[in-house]
Amino acid sequence: MSDTPAASAGPAPGCDRALPAQRVGADGSVRIDYRAIAALALPLMVNSSLQAVINLTDTWFVGHISTTAMAGMAAIFWLVFFFVMLVGGIGLGVQTFVAQYEGSRRRWRAGHATWVGLWGAAATLPLFALLGWYGGPLLRVFGLDPQVEAHALEYWWPRMLGAPLGVALWALLGFFNGVARPRVTVMTTAIVGVVNAVLNQVFIFELGWGMAGAAWATNVSMLLGLLFALFVFLRDDLRRTYRTHLTWRPDAANLWREFKLGLPMGAMYAADLFGMALFALMQVRLGQVDGATTQIVVMLTSIAYMPGVGIALAGTTLVGQAIGAGDRDWARRLGNSVIAVTTGYMGAVGVLLALLGPWVMPLFVSATDPQATEVVALGIVLLWIAAGYQLFDGLQLGSGFALRGAGDVRVPAMIFFGLAWGVFVPLAHMLSFAPGEGWFDGLPQFGYGAVGGWFALLIYVVLLAGAMHLRWRASAWQRIRL
Repeated sequence: MSDTPAASAGPAPGCDRALPAQRVGADGSVRIDYRAIAALALPLMVNSSLQAVINLTDTWFVGHISTTAMAGMAAIFWLVFFFVMLVGGIGLGVQTFVAQYEGSRRRWRAGHATWVGLWGAAATLPLFALLGWYGGPLLRVFGLDPQVEAHALEYWWPRMLGAPLGVALWALLGFFNGVARPRVTVMTTAIVGVVNAVLNQVFIFELGWGMAGAAWATNVSMLLGLLFALFVFLRDDLRRTYRTHLTWRPDAANLWREFKLGLPMGAMYAADLFGMALFALMQVRLGQVDGATTQIVVMLTSIAYMPGVGIALAGTTLVGQAIGAGDRDWARRLGNSVIAVTTGYMGAVGVLLALLGPWVMPLFVSATDPQATEVVALGIVLLWIAAGYQLFDGLQLGSGFALRGAGDVRVPAMIFFGLAWGVFVPLAHMLSFAPGEGWFDGLPQFGYGAVGGWFALLIYVVLLAGAMHLRWRASAWQRIRL
């Protein structure tokens, strides 16, 4: 990736079709075709919604083990995803390369970029095995309740062992998203979701594997989804167009290129996820009710967040394809449109979730749990705070994924790192804990509990949204070449 002068605004020489999501009127005027955006975004929204359902399914099953098990899930959930993103970021970069290769009609390179991502996923296995092995010492740093820590460790090792499957699946789904075939992504995620739900019941309750059963259910479902996506990837029509059967050999040079894009991209989201992991651990440290409630509310807000990710992913594809076709001005217009849609959607759904809180929260606790009433009452309050940041979360999602389509990942990664660790984590610590309760006595501690922690999250997202949108509007991405 290099910073060189921007290309001309017109389509690349030899471009034989209209630019993505472009409509040319009878008078020669050029407009954005929102139907084309919807045709790409809606399947991706469905796919992301299915992913949210998968997360909610896991939460529902674990919640019916006990509040302690739910607290264990809260303690480990974001930490798992932090390491998956940090180590497996190469899988995220595939969509950007594929979209730009698709836009420039260099389709065999799109197939090759996907294989490079799969080889990169395989290379992460030893790293994830080491992380799984050292899960105990890692979790002991956070001073969790012994019962909560035991539940978390049950989940940790098998989940780390299966993490490379998720990285490989990202690479394959990145291909289908990048070439604007999101229906394959939807079918794959549906398979993962159905298998995961069935195996959660079997592994957790029928076989009595507890928290480990939830992790193994995730691993097996991802393996089956990966096999299905690989089968489609090697199907005759894609073999003819993208040479997917001929471009499988490892390529050190291109592997390094994808690492250079994917690692900052993964690190960017890892910084955010690490902040969320520490935030969740803080809430668990406050008590089982605070930890369990935070986990439920986070999963409920994913109903807004994950479809928002789907819309934003459409922006990654459209911006990347427009850049590949040589028209960066059109990429800017498409990015602006997707940002507006993502922001509006998430703001509206956030408010709706808060209104439905009194009816939804009881679904995620056992009626016989003595702490159920406290969890529901706190959850209703937290959902209203969460509604406040959904609008800004949509703004940062839309802006961030548009930047991702352009290959602009280094500065956004620094923004995430700075705000997540320099603002969010210390602020959440200060607002959550009373004096003597927290990890760092050197910081002021105001003792507002989970409510204070969630207000810190709101402030963080507002700042992050502003910074990412300003980065997009500054147009530095116009000078980036992959």
